[in-house]
This record gives sequence, C-alpha cells and structure tokens, in this order.
Amino acid sequence: MRILVVEDDPILMDGLKVGLGLAGATVDDVATCADARAALAASRFDAVVLDLMLPDGSGLDLLAAMRARDDATPVLLLTALDDAPDRVRGLDAGADDYLGKPFDLDELAARVRAIARRGQGRAGPVLKAGGLVLDPATLSATVEGRPVGLSRREFAVLAALMERPGVIRSKAEIEERLYGWQEEVESNTVEVHIHNLRVKVGRALIETVRGLGYRVRRPV
Repeated sequence: MRILVVEDDPILMDGLKVGLGLAGATVDDVATCADARAALAASRFDAVVLDLMLPDGSGLDLLAAMRARDDATPVLLLTALDDAPDRVRGLDAGADDYLGKPFDLDELAARVRAIARRGQGRAGPVLKAGGLVLDPATLSATVEGRPVGLSRREFAVLAALMERPGVIRSKAEIEERLYGWQEEVESNTVEVHIHNLRVKVGRALIETVRGLGYRVRRPV
C-alpha cells in the first residue's frame, strides 16, 4: 500500500512515516498543497492522509479540487479541527474518513487500510487466492492454513497482485508500490521478489505475462 501524507509538522510527519511503515505501507510525504498537487499528478496512491491547516492553503480546498477532477483516491483527514461541524464539513467535501489529533497510530493505520480497501472495491479485510490468504492488518500469510514467512516487500508485491486477481500488473506498477521517491530502485528487485514468492507460496499462483508483467491467476 502506497500512501501520500500531507502534513507540515516535521516531528509528526516522522512519526507517521515510521508508524505507517511498520504497518507495511510505503509512505511519501509533502508539507504543502502545491507539493501535494504535484505528487498526485505524478504518482498513484492507495490513500492520502491530509492535514487541513497547511502553509499555503486549506486541505479542504485540495480535497475539493481532487474530487472536482474525479480523482477518487481515498482521503483521510487528520487534523486538530475535530469539532462536529469540522467533521461534517470534511466528510461532505469528499473525505472518506476523519480522525482528530491527537490520535492512536494503530487506529490511524486501521482506518487507512479500511479506506484503501473500499477504494479497491473490496469488502473483506483479507486477500484470498486459492489456498493463499494475506492479512494486511498483521502482515501475515498462510497457505492452506500453514503460516508462510514473507518480508515486508514480498508481502507488498503479493498484495499488489492479489488485490486485482487476473489483472496484469507491470513491473513499473509494482515498483511504485514498493518504493518511495527517495529510495533507489534496483533493476532486478521485482524479479527477485517474484522468484522468492513462487518458492514460498507455489509456482502456479503467479503468472508471468511476457513483455507485460505479472498477475495472480483467478480461481477456477
């Protein structure tokens, strides 16, 4: 899961990056509306965590602009403005959820997972393909009920494929889920992760579509 966090408090931002990273997310961060607009134009995100009071404007205006151009990226408003009228205004402006400061990091991570899941059109909290089950809340995997140890990035690759069974995900799309802007991408990283996943969860599950990418086979 790749998340854009729009927050101008550097201490809070550092905490969000660490906490959401431990929850399995790839986090990109910006501090202004202008940088957020540029980020949203350049990359795809599974969710946005958005402060309302930013140095160059209101997060509500940024949210309204997203919805006006039919950008349906799930948005959670994270703000000190937590009175009922503020929550109503934010939700009516197009936010998917609203959380006041101070907050619990575990609750924030759970809410982000929930809005991202709804954005993908999924109702259930786990991902399933045949006998394989992934639980994004615990970053755990089982095959036919047997626990399988996956690294954080192996889990992210498999989750990206299992979110849309039968849909081809290109190498670039998968890399975008794995790495933030400031991380260096090694040329063969995706291939290595796919190889390791086939060893761990079975070679038949992940199909290579030559010249296009990878997909998880739909259940027959």
